[in-house]
Amino acid sequence: MAAGPTPSPSDSFIRRFAVLTDASPRRARDIALRTLDITLSAVFLLVSLPLTLPIALALLGTGGMPLLYRGERVGRGGRVFQMLKFRTLRRGAEARLGPYLGPELVLRTKEETTPLGGWLRATQLDEIPQLWNVLRGDMSLVGPRPIRPRFFEELADELPAYWQRLVVRPGLTGFAQVRRGYETSMAEKLAHDLEWIADRSVRLYLRTLATTSWRVLVQLIRGLGGRS
Repeated sequence: MAAGPTPSPSDSFIRRFAVLTDASPRRARDIALRTLDITLSAVFLLVSLPLTLPIALALLGTGGMPLLYRGERVGRGGRVFQMLKFRTLRRGAEARLGPYLGPELVLRTKEETTPLGGWLRATQLDEIPQLWNVLRGDMSLVGPRPIRPRFFEELADELPAYWQRLVVRPGLTGFAQVRRGYETSMAEKLAHDLEWIADRSVRLYLRTLATTSWRVLVQLIRGLGGRS
């Protein structure tokens, strides 16, 4: 269902959730997870360089600038950051898609996707720039998937425990996505996110990364083979 223009997040929005998350205790394992984030994201960035340059040139040749999509997302403690992706949609698509969420967003996003963008999304190579978000501390490799501020406020009102996602950094991949996929209901995704937040062990972190890496490898092979 469509609504009005997307408002910018307010200071009161950030303060509201920061107060809640600041009261949540930090764990020693969070330091270990952050160390893994920095180490692995740096390695993945280096390994992905042979793919990054050809993708950038292809985007430049087929759609021009900008090469990157920058979208506001809610991070740990309610802090809003700019999430990076290779641009996969037509110019101006973000403004047209802004009012939508759920199945309607999925449908309209497909309509806005460019041919090259469709391939990048199918192989998940469009998410390579998010490794910079991880390295900078905006995100983690594993955590609840980041969401736009407007929809976060709506979901926090509908699902009382939704704010607890802000106890940890949002993730490049998530326990909910590995368990159930991207088109599961928000309530079911939240249940898996909360399970991750309660556990967030190094073992579960590595297991989630391994499962995601295998899926991405399979999708990449299929994409290079011309299958979607």
